[in-house]
Amino acid sequence: MAHQKISPPFSSRRLHEVFFTRNKTIAVCIVTTLMALFGSVAYTKPQSHRDIYKEAYIYGFPMVMNYGIMYAYFVDRNSGQFKAPFNQIYNEARVFTPKDTAVVTPNSDTPYSFVGMDLRAEPLVLTVPQVEKDRYYVIQLIDMYTFNYGYIGTRSTGNEAGNYLVAGPNWKGQTPPGIKKVIHCETQFSLAGYRTQLFGPEDMKNVIKVQSGYKVQPLSQFLKQPPPPAAPAVEFPPFTADGMKTNFPKFLNFVLQFCPPVKEENALRARFAGVGIAANKPFDPDKLSVSDKADEASAVSQGYSEIVKRKDQIGANINGWLVGSILGDRAFFRGDWLLRAAGAMAGIYGNSAAEAVYPMAKSDVSGEPLDGSKHNYKLTFAAGQFPPVNAFWSVTMYDGKTQLLIENPINRYLINSPMVPGMKKGEDGSLTIYIQKDAPSSDKMANWLPAPNGPIYMVMRLYWPKQTKPSILPAGAGTWSPPAIEVAN
Repeated sequence: MAHQKISPPFSSRRLHEVFFTRNKTIAVCIVTTLMALFGSVAYTKPQSHRDIYKEAYIYGFPMVMNYGIMYAYFVDRNSGQFKAPFNQIYNEARVFTPKDTAVVTPNSDTPYSFVGMDLRAEPLVLTVPQVEKDRYYVIQLIDMYTFNYGYIGTRSTGNEAGNYLVAGPNWKGQTPPGIKKVIHCETQFSLAGYRTQLFGPEDMKNVIKVQSGYKVQPLSQFLKQPPPPAAPAVEFPPFTADGMKTNFPKFLNFVLQFCPPVKEENALRARFAGVGIAANKPFDPDKLSVSDKADEASAVSQGYSEIVKRKDQIGANINGWLVGSILGDRAFFRGDWLLRAAGAMAGIYGNSAAEAVYPMAKSDVSGEPLDGSKHNYKLTFAAGQFPPVNAFWSVTMYDGKTQLLIENPINRYLINSPMVPGMKKGEDGSLTIYIQKDAPSSDKMANWLPAPNGPIYMVMRLYWPKQTKPSILPAGAGTWSPPAIEVAN
């Protein structure tokens, strides 16, 4: 979320702003509408249509959110967020700014590359170049459930050059020659999100060089063989936030056709089918009974507060930071669809904890919510107490209402470890970051993290966190803790 947003990830307090306010970006519309539509009560056996609708909303929340991004990135050339057609890599030779609104809590540490993968006809081969040993990079593989089903990169496979095969659910072949590893995806479409570390503005030319070595090609092309028959053309339904109020089942039914059911979900899918939620099945809300319409409306009204509540309870509150593991593979969630929905709400496309941990600032040291219109703040790392990582760390500022990056006069959206040598230290070797909406005195400018004139949403990122003490792992119960945020005098 991207958070690396992912960080579209989410904030809204009034439903009428979702459905009746115009001129919203697609990301905010996706986020706020979905937040209004999803929710869950305790996971008891559903006894009514209302329970099943609610269960389906929770289950499908990240999947429909993912579809909205996929549609903006790889289908709708007029979305303003379009990257490239499926199976073509798109490199961003820049870091994200407030103009990037398709994903909330976006990571602005690392230039991104993206591939929307259509795996129906044949697998894809992802080729990576030799990357210098001190530069971190990662390719995160995300399926249509939003599970992180595979990784390529510094932590998982090293910085050596290589070819990696990503195969869809229907491919049963043997590992071809020249392939280092085969990675299986449960769904027929997938996203590959690349992050390449940038050491500073002058380093962009080196990042571009690394990005130029990223290649994507169908397996048949890699093997210099005739291609298999093309997959059928897909008529992707336009994703609009207004339609989500009543047409959520339409989008979920569309997505489900590309997600062959696994054994774990057979009973779940059977329950959904009982209320018309099934793979590629038309869904007409006008044909619902009066009772079903009431049940669906009840699920909507309850869902909003339930998902927000679950998101705010993720992990442990440590010095005002929420620290926990919220994203991972299928085994990580173990059927907890509410956690999966809350994780997507907090930062869709975030990494699994072994790759990155994302403490989220919840309050200042006194327990009060962070608000740049009310206070200036400071965050101090004691000497030798920087976040313990094998790669790098950062602290990124977002608007608390939208969870998007904010405009500011110095175009600084974060402070990260590569910036530390150029920052002012205390006499004891400590480092203080000044968090405020207005520029501080000149002696503090190098340490200024501009804040919004209102609610603050701030995320710390620890890339490739260390396993040995001190460590933030296991997330929420580690031996290293983020320092408290204090109100500045």
